[in-house]
Amino acid sequence: MDLTTKIGSLTLRNPVIAASGCFGYGLEYRHVVDLASLGGVCVKGLFMAEREGHPPQRIVETPSGMLNAIGLQGVGVHRFVKEHLPGLREAGATVFVNICGTTLDEYVEVAKVLSDAEGVAAIELNISCPNIKEGGIQFGCSLDGTYGVVNAVRQVTHLPVIPKLTPNVTSPASFARAAADAGADAISLVNTFLAMAIDVETRKPILSNGMGGLSGPAIRPIAVRMVYECRQAVSIPIIGMGGIMDARDAIEFILAGATAVQVGTANFADPFVWEKILNGLTDYMQRHAVNRIADLVGAAHAASEHEPA
Repeated sequence: MDLTTKIGSLTLRNPVIAASGCFGYGLEYRHVVDLASLGGVCVKGLFMAEREGHPPQRIVETPSGMLNAIGLQGVGVHRFVKEHLPGLREAGATVFVNICGTTLDEYVEVAKVLSDAEGVAAIELNISCPNIKEGGIQFGCSLDGTYGVVNAVRQVTHLPVIPKLTPNVTSPASFARAAADAGADAISLVNTFLAMAIDVETRKPILSNGMGGLSGPAIRPIAVRMVYECRQAVSIPIIGMGGIMDARDAIEFILAGATAVQVGTANFADPFVWEKILNGLTDYMQRHAVNRIADLVGAAHAASEHEPA
């Protein structure tokens, strides 16, 4: 079975990528996961400088999912390049780096640093984090802002540029088109949905930030719909995510139009989920006599076109 996947100029071993924010910097899992066996490892978001993030409580379990308001805690791009990137290179990981900024100039500067670093395969632009009050989301919720930040980063890097889109807008497909027009090599979606939980005893929000991002199986049907709509709007590759727990979920995204998928929350429940998903993909392909995973991308669209009126 041919699981190889093309994202811009990249050829990935398979379409399964560890999602940013749910896999640390990748090295935390190298003793339980062969990082080279994954299609990619997308490390947690990086600003220019170190960032503490929000104080506890930062995570809340919800029915069929979880809420987080970490606040993009991170080591900063220079420490990442010095302390984490060498280990990822040694482990043979295909490294996607999620980058953040409070200004357009910061996105550009972080991208420049990573473009000069050995071992970075692609840049994922975080313009959609719902639980910080400055930067990021201000670009991701504006069509002009999305176009502007993607275009600015595109001008300063040779690496594939992959903006991560927010679901917290009326028409994600419009933002997908803006990103494509600005020169994005691919898009990834969806980021988490803005949500909250309240302690009924204290009558106060549980998260210190008040609101956070909802992930997990609860959001999957909405995320699949958004990937489907964006596939109709753009021709560049889509990396789909949102509540993928097993191979069946991953295939659903691929049929909706995702070229690759990212898996996040599932990793917290089962750090050995990666091999199960990859084995499940090959089992599905064998059962359906599909030789190339690429042949399944967007197949639900073709099926819909042939349905009787």
